[in-house]
Amino acid sequence: MKLGTLKNPNRLDGDLVVVSRDNQTAVRAGHIAPSLREAVETWSESEPKLQELYEALNAGTAENAFPVRLEDFHSPMPRSFGWIDGSAFIQHIKLVRQARNAPLPEGLHTDPLVYQGGSDTFLAPDEDVPLIDPSHGMDFEGEVAVITDNVPMGTKEADAGQYIRLVMLCNDVSLRGLIPNELKKGFGFYVSKPSSAFAPFALTPDELGDAWKDGRVHLPLLVDYNDGFFGNADAGHMHFSFPRLIEHCAMTRRLSAGTIVGSGTVANEDTSRGSSCLAEKRMLEKINTGEFVTPFMKVGDTIKIEMKDEAGNNLFGTIQQKIADASDCK
Repeated sequence: MKLGTLKNPNRLDGDLVVVSRDNQTAVRAGHIAPSLREAVETWSESEPKLQELYEALNAGTAENAFPVRLEDFHSPMPRSFGWIDGSAFIQHIKLVRQARNAPLPEGLHTDPLVYQGGSDTFLAPDEDVPLIDPSHGMDFEGEVAVITDNVPMGTKEADAGQYIRLVMLCNDVSLRGLIPNELKKGFGFYVSKPSSAFAPFALTPDELGDAWKDGRVHLPLLVDYNDGFFGNADAGHMHFSFPRLIEHCAMTRRLSAGTIVGSGTVANEDTSRGSSCLAEKRMLEKINTGEFVTPFMKVGDTIKIEMKDEAGNNLFGTIQQKIADASDCK
């Protein structure tokens, strides 16, 4: 099943729609749940009805279906009660730590890294990313993410997969120039992590077929920067699976329905596949040439993130954003 959210200036959570498998048509689902957030909160009741509507839409029998216009879509959840981003790709951890002359964390291969980000102001997938100051070192980060149901405190990895309801793609915006000093305070990210954006469509794991296994999405994440190839790293190379990340996040607290858990930047040891963020590319340049070559983002730069199945179908829709002067953004 494929779900999305239409922008609605009168509703912070937007309007829930069901989207066809080919991304061409949609139908409103407000009679089932007003928003995706509320659909996840009532999943046992809403999911069968949404699935029935999805099947009708794909069969061409759904009433009041309309053509999909990507500019009408917000992130699937315009806001959430929880946005917990992990760092499940070891290669990314190694490179970004090296980039800021920071030691590798103890338990690198056994203890997941996570932080809790701002979840009240997600950007739309086509929304300009506001840049306040170029010295902040703006970077994109291509990620996979999941939306959970209610997760009991103390849930273990072996049981955590049953609470994953939907899968998404993310651009987790980072301000690299602010991160080192902020982390030196010993209190974690805040100002260095502005609003993230998500691709327009959220998929139930079964929609991914054989690509969803072991709590991971085994497909390349396609990243274009300024209209040119930047990376196609395989998202299946997560060291920590989503169930393992969920176990860590639920170790001492319950997770509420609608919590989003991110994979962290998708990264592979095979550097021929490119990167999913500028920090990695810059570190590889430093290793190979002795200096950083690629600058961080500036006004006018564009980033595109999507994922296709083996048949070439665009699964989640596309994140297509431009960097804009903050004074020009709403």
